Amino acid sequence: MSEELTPEEAAKAHKRFRGEFPIVVEGLANRFGEAVIHEDLSLKVRRGEILGVVGGSGTGKSVLMRSIIGLQTPAAGNVDVFGKSITAAEPEDYLGVQSRWGVLFQGGALFSTLTVGENVQVPLKQFYPDIEPAMMAEIARFKVLMSGLPEDAVIKFPSELSGGMKKRAGLARALALDPELLFLDEPTAGLDPIGAAAFDHLTRELKETLGLTVFLITHDLDTLYEICDRVAVLADRKVVAVGTIPELLETGHPWIEEYFNGPRGRAAQASQARGAATAVKGMDNSRGSGSKG
Repeated sequence: MSEELTPEEAAKAHKRFRGEFPIVVEGLANRFGEAVIHEDLSLKVRRGEILGVVGGSGTGKSVLMRSIIGLQTPAAGNVDVFGKSITAAEPEDYLGVQSRWGVLFQGGALFSTLTVGENVQVPLKQFYPDIEPAMMAEIARFKVLMSGLPEDAVIKFPSELSGGMKKRAGLARALALDPELLFLDEPTAGLDPIGAAAFDHLTRELKETLGLTVFLITHDLDTLYEICDRVAVLADRKVVAVGTIPELLETGHPWIEEYFNGPRGRAAQASQARGAATAVKGMDNSRGSGSKG
């Protein structure tokens, strides 16, 4: 961070990251007592991609995310976000970096005593307290609409929302500061297939429209096949492979083979193949109709 800027000024004056890797994790170790979660974990996230993060229970997917955003202090290693060290700095020293990411925690993690609109305003009040209340309310309304919720959701409390609506409200809050990085922790967990597919579509649309880089923890194989550009696999206390799903399958790692070639993996692959075939057929029909005209 520039020595000439206060944290508040830096938060407002940042320029959009233009490097290749907005997230670089090197040699990360996380331990809880005698339990070793990560050991010598390294990962680079490319700018503009949706990176899916998968792994078995206990492999520390959420712990990795919390380490990247500064909520978990690792035992060793370094995390750089936008070229600034998160692990080597005090929280107040990377305030300007924090304002450049948004996080959707599992279940939405909304404040139950605040309306949806007020929840969305929380990060705005933290980083931009001088914004006029009317403008802040308008920004919150826009983010709620952007997340796919109806406008009247702004005045509702979390207890009045369905599970899927809570996730979208959490997404609206994650988008409040126009982030460059979006962290999603199991965003489709607990949703029905239609709701999950709609959330996947929204994620891809937001990524392309806003130029986001998305770090997405998921167990949903349909999500991995449909919207992820690459997938990082956590096993053996580290990231054992990163790549497209065909590239991962070439590694021959036992967990990867079992995960992607099991019954659910084959079903997700077949679903994607059917979707691709339908899309091609639709394009052919469109061309045929055009030639007749």
